[in-house]
Amino acid sequence: MEQMQIYEHEQFGKIRTLTKDGDVWFIATDICDALDIANTSQAVTRLDEDERSMFNIGRQGMTNCVNEYGLYNLILASRKPEAKTFKRWITHEVLPDIRKHGAYLTPAKLEEVLLNPDTLIRLATELKKAREERDALSIQNSELTVQNTVMQPKADYFDELVDRNLLSNFRNTAKALGVKQKEFIDYLLSHDYIYRDAKGTLFPYAEKNYGLFEIKECFNEKTDWKGYQTLITPKGRETFRLLLEGGVS
Repeated sequence: MEQMQIYEHEQFGKIRTLTKDGDVWFIATDICDALDIANTSQAVTRLDEDERSMFNIGRQGMTNCVNEYGLYNLILASRKPEAKTFKRWITHEVLPDIRKHGAYLTPAKLEEVLLNPDTLIRLATELKKAREERDALSIQNSELTVQNTVMQPKADYFDELVDRNLLSNFRNTAKALGVKQKEFIDYLLSHDYIYRDAKGTLFPYAEKNYGLFEIKECFNEKTDWKGYQTLITPKGRETFRLLLEGGVS
């Protein structure tokens, strides 16, 4: 049986996790409940095999779990308005803490540890210091003006793109991600995100779209050509940035 750690949030409830071979895994039912995804089994089945697994968590036996990449795809699949808030909580607090200390301590748990000098006092002190530094940095950032816009976290940039619903083609997306267009398209083809039809036009697979792509009808007034073009959404750009930066090949 794997040892679990519980994250608590007043809005999203309890999220159970476990660490296996250095990777963080989330209990899929907890994530889906927080994101109002009704069918957990169906949602997990749609993920790539390297984004999901099953672990023994005790009385519930073998249970569906998702890693960080699977988590991001579930967030993108959610229609819940609070999904953006959930993503920021995971990426700005939970994951940084667990990567730095190998565990997540809630405020109540932190006080418990501090009251017992013999129990993880060094770890708790470091965690408290890290949180104070993060709070101080947050206050400092709130006082910055337009110059700080360029330095906003990627998560803020992503949220802005989503709100503006900016779409981009494969060439511009590849350029933004710092890869060659052919390499980017080959990556999407090899991972079954897209396919070529009989005419060579690229289209997304419906079962793996998750809002990553949009298909737009195109018309060329000069040639009277009509057709369709697959464009990548802000969610798609952020997803592929995370996958490429994470070394998923």
